[in-house]
Amino acid sequence: MELASANAVVSGGASGLGLATAEHVIAAGGKVVLLDINEAQGNKSADALGDRASFVRTDVSDEASVKQAMNAAAEFMGGITLAVNCAGILLPARALGRDGPLPAESFTRTVMINLVGSFILAKEAANIMQRNEPTADGERGLIVNTASVAAFEGQIGQAAYAASKGGVVSMMLPLARELARFGIRVNTIAPGIFLTPMMAGLPPEVQQSLGAQVPFPPRMGRPDEYADLVAAIYGNTMLNGETIRLDGAIRMQAK
Repeated sequence: MELASANAVVSGGASGLGLATAEHVIAAGGKVVLLDINEAQGNKSADALGDRASFVRTDVSDEASVKQAMNAAAEFMGGITLAVNCAGILLPARALGRDGPLPAESFTRTVMINLVGSFILAKEAANIMQRNEPTADGERGLIVNTASVAAFEGQIGQAAYAASKGGVVSMMLPLARELARFGIRVNTIAPGIFLTPMMAGLPPEVQQSLGAQVPFPPRMGRPDEYADLVAAIYGNTMLNGETIRLDGAIRMQAK
């Protein structure tokens, strides 16, 4: 598929990895609908992208919210060919902290947004993609989920986050196998340490210290590098059912 004719929905699209992906699609000539819980930033980002972009306030952990957003996106663009799951939260907390055991509701919230939210968006995107006209290869769409290196090397305090991202990795192959009959591919990107808005708020010396942990290049990843990979996956029909680590060869330590 060609990115120039892509109709993309991007959750977490108001900023960070999601916004970089949207910018890449728009620059190539495609259309984008940003889905995000942050209404003010979402509208601002969509306005900056131009008339081929739109924003729909969306809570990815709420099935009704996602369905409404996906239908609105399909109407705006005339269909959906690319769905990118970038919405997620990181709430580091030890299972046994200073204030006692971690409340289960904190664990559940992380899983609901990062894992369940990714599933809801994926299946709703597939429901719309199945009606697309197939390409010469029979392809109708691509779903890209975002995991993390924490899925493989979760650190102390990341039990909820690692579990949610591990689930994203694990559900990818069953989804890819199931949706193959519709010509819909499913892949996952597992980023390492990236310069997201959360990281950008850290002091420069902390950012430099984190980046120095990466073997090569010894820096934090840039959101546009994530977007480049999404574009590469979109254009390569044979790439399906795969998790790609985008991490500069880092392997996280215990803490």
